[in-house]
Amino acid sequence: MVKAISKIEAHEIKATAASFFLVLILMAAYYILRPVRDAMSSDWTDAEVSLLWTINFFFSFAVVAIYGLSISRVSLKNMVPAVYAFFATTFIIFYLASLYIQDAVLIDKAFYVWVSVFSLFPISVFWSFMSDLHTREQSKRLFGVITTGASVGAMMGPSIPLLFSNLGTYNLIVVASGVLLATLPIIFYLQGITRNDPHYGSREGQMQQLPALGGSSLAGFKLFFQNRFLLGIGLFLFLYTGIGSFVYLELKNLMAEYSRAERTEIWAFMDLATNSLTIVCGLFITSRLSTRFGLGWTLALLPVVVMGGLLSVAMVPLLSIVVGLQIFRRAGNYGITRPAREMLFTHVDQETRFKAKPVIDVVVYRGGDVFWGWGFTGLTQVLGLGMAAVAAVGAGIAAVWAVVGLMIGRRAEADHGLAISGGKAPDKVTEKNPV
Repeated sequence: MVKAISKIEAHEIKATAASFFLVLILMAAYYILRPVRDAMSSDWTDAEVSLLWTINFFFSFAVVAIYGLSISRVSLKNMVPAVYAFFATTFIIFYLASLYIQDAVLIDKAFYVWVSVFSLFPISVFWSFMSDLHTREQSKRLFGVITTGASVGAMMGPSIPLLFSNLGTYNLIVVASGVLLATLPIIFYLQGITRNDPHYGSREGQMQQLPALGGSSLAGFKLFFQNRFLLGIGLFLFLYTGIGSFVYLELKNLMAEYSRAERTEIWAFMDLATNSLTIVCGLFITSRLSTRFGLGWTLALLPVVVMGGLLSVAMVPLLSIVVGLQIFRRAGNYGITRPAREMLFTHVDQETRFKAKPVIDVVVYRGGDVFWGWGFTGLTQVLGLGMAAVAAVGAGIAAVWAVVGLMIGRRAEADHGLAISGGKAPDKVTEKNPV
């Protein structure tokens, strides 16, 4: 029954379930913190928020460099739980700072930046872990199912602030820290599976068997810039952030005439619809798309849909059309495109997976936020383009996005069992036992 629905083999159920709950708990912790963070931003001007976004980019760069230094010296089996324990500890420090430091604005702004780093970095480490645990063949079948855990966590996390509204803002930070620590036993359980299950233990260079990777703190950046395949993934993500920025800002402008309560209802509806559709995509669509049509077409699907949606907005700039586009864009990313993008990292060596991947997921992503945010402002405020013209520009970006996705997907599947390593000759990757 399970195999018929989601293509999970019997011996993979335990590892898949544990992976599902790991990302569920991780996302629940973040979504407890996200409303706390976003509520703070209402107290600041647009200029202050834009400045915090820019600071976040440079701060993300520094955090990824520190992570690169740490993973060069700490064994991989300890690194993943250490990342989550570290973030949980920092949130406790923020809580204590709120009790003893009088400058609340400074604490709030630092917290805003730090949660923005947390929103990308631990999930990047999670997918590095998943890419190391599963083979390429398994990733096509299992990653769509695993990613639905993120959507369930995204739905559960916000319910805690709603159900326990009397806890107060800073007490929720402590709750989120405790939830985050609950990921540790699941990580240890998954590492045990890789040691004891022959279907997971035959891959060359398993995580728990390796010492630290060595190298410098900037090795991940070097690997990224030396490797055309990784540059392609980075460009794909960069174009995705551009589309996200354009659609988000279009929505913001279209909802300007609505009351704050009406806007809240619209955003809440989009979140609910997005997470519900993501679960459907992850369980029933992604594995079938990737196994039947390959990674190239799977990666290109959402960009093509978004291009059509933006052309529709250019012709008929109605709020309902942009809302529908936002729902399909986000659900398609969370349920199809993101898992497919993570499958690409089963085609790279372990050093690239753990060092260069955070550069793409965090630094490139935040750099895209800054670039496209100011780019949209330039189109509207400097050049004076209207909504239809901006949507047409976005459709052009989506077309390039689709081509890039098709190319990197085909490049990955054309390696025929060779690992794509940064700046080094390809090494054979030993797949686990076929399933």
